[in-house]
Amino acid sequence: MVADLWATSRLLVNYPEPYRSQILDYLFKPNFGASLHILKVEIGGDGQTTDGTEPSHMHYALDENYFRGYEWWLMKEAKKRNPNITLIGLPWSFPGWLGKGFDWPYVNLQLTAYYVVTWIVGAKRYHDLDIDYIGIWNERSYNANYIKILRKMLNSQGLQRVKIIASDNLWESISAAMLLDAELFKVVDVIGAHYPGTHSVKDARLTGKKLWSSEDFSTLNSDTGAGCWGRILNQNYVNGYMTSTIAWNLVASYYEQLPYGRCGLMTAQEPWSGHYVVESPVWVSAHTTQFTQPGWYYLKTVGHLEKGGSYVALTDGLGNLTIIIETMSHKHSKCIRPFLPYFNVSQQFATFVLKGSFSEIPELQVWYTKLGKTSERFLFKQLDSLWLLDSNGSFTLKLQEDELFTLTTLTTGRKGSYLPPPKSQRFPSTYKDDFNVDYPFFSEAPNFADQTGVFEYFTNMEDPGEHHFTLRQVLNQRPITWAADASNTISIIGDYNWTNLTIKCDVYIETPDTGGVFIAGRVNKGGILIRSARGIFFWIFANGSYRVTGDLAGWIIYALGRVEVTAKTWYTLTLTIKGRFASGMLNDKFLWTDIPVNFPKNGWAAIGTHSFEFAQFDNFHVEATH
Repeated sequence: MVADLWATSRLLVNYPEPYRSQILDYLFKPNFGASLHILKVEIGGDGQTTDGTEPSHMHYALDENYFRGYEWWLMKEAKKRNPNITLIGLPWSFPGWLGKGFDWPYVNLQLTAYYVVTWIVGAKRYHDLDIDYIGIWNERSYNANYIKILRKMLNSQGLQRVKIIASDNLWESISAAMLLDAELFKVVDVIGAHYPGTHSVKDARLTGKKLWSSEDFSTLNSDTGAGCWGRILNQNYVNGYMTSTIAWNLVASYYEQLPYGRCGLMTAQEPWSGHYVVESPVWVSAHTTQFTQPGWYYLKTVGHLEKGGSYVALTDGLGNLTIIIETMSHKHSKCIRPFLPYFNVSQQFATFVLKGSFSEIPELQVWYTKLGKTSERFLFKQLDSLWLLDSNGSFTLKLQEDELFTLTTLTTGRKGSYLPPPKSQRFPSTYKDDFNVDYPFFSEAPNFADQTGVFEYFTNMEDPGEHHFTLRQVLNQRPITWAADASNTISIIGDYNWTNLTIKCDVYIETPDTGGVFIAGRVNKGGILIRSARGIFFWIFANGSYRVTGDLAGWIIYALGRVEVTAKTWYTLTLTIKGRFASGMLNDKFLWTDIPVNFPKNGWAAIGTHSFEFAQFDNFHVEATH
């Protein structure tokens, strides 16, 4: 059962219709494209989780808001297309208040369980979404007592049907602990491991629990990525008895130069043009998802083919049968991790015999994919069906390298399609946003990708004038991190290839004495690498000083000085970068000019704050000449 995970669809929500709905159809609509069975979402925790931060439903202890970010919207869109889709929530980071000063979510087990349960209850109350499974802490430590408390709290809220998956890391520790602890064994429903390399361990199998590869793939969505996906979808069960495989990530809808660019099942990273690409992993998914459903089960007769490759067979127990065969070569099916030991695949003839009740099947539909050379390449093509009436349930297939076959009694398979989307275009070289949105549908402004901190639309009740609607950085404490978030907050936007540009923005420092804000250009890193981002950063501080630095952390200082700046006043900053020189203006007067900047040569534009502090931004404007 294929599934799919998500933390990377930042740009998808900004797509114009009809393209946004088309992308969602390719992912979720049954018998159309990837037809996913599972959607696993991040429970936004205000921290960096690979390619950006996602806002929490509780930035602070007394703050609850179930309309932030885009996960609620995505889950509803998935459910709209497939009411039976399974929904999973998993935290990566947590808001800082849960740690009570420590970078650790298990300081107060009750409090963290309460926080997670409120998310599940809020999903139902505000969005009519039933969460099916809940995880512990992505790829980090689990706490056995926390898992038990979480189960009790779920039950006390009438959420007995919500199952627990643990620990979204390795097999070893959690499965051994479950065998030794009867209560822990009872409360964990599924053991989920990440990037298991198609193998499970003995302790995990001894538990008798469902085993899932709860995060896998994360490979460039080229044909090699498709080969990786085709191979592990079969072999995770053949080698490791895993009945579900969850791909990170759903759709590459984030700036491509962020970490793991284009590691989604399809690519949709240009909301400004409407361009998207239905990549081959979508059709590899379809080989399994369009011809099975949750509740189907694997037959015992699965295994490896004599000359390389594998086959699985599933049934709904009602007479339907689906057989999936893959012959992915070593060269064209390497995943990004773990290391793949060498194996050989060569041309072969494979004979299958249907026995028992399946021997009565008169006909099997045949779907075919061939990856590799363009001249021979087919993606999810329906071939002539196999007639089995006179063959005693026996048939032979000629199999070559890098092929996928699905043979099935189901006749509902379909290769969905739409007219081609608009052509690819670069991010507009002139871009403006005044954030004047009275009732924003999303809490985040289009195309801004928060890398540390959370930037949200804000209505300024104290300012009925020009700055009534602004973009505000809303965290005043460091989250419980999953990655190495920066010490400053930052949101990036634009074209990574921008070299010469002018960025202009109104800024408002809210914290007296210690507050500070910046605008920046040529920012060269983001995601989990954000701490070491270089660029040209123009800062002003509430203590009456300014700085120009060559990095986000502020180690490389190009210029500094005194300036008439205080908190609670609006200022306009302008940063111009041309060739090897940069200049800066405060309120349209030059503050510094012609500072030499040799590195980096290009990068995004950005806004941000000196620390985790409230600050506002308005009338953002970029003019770029590439």
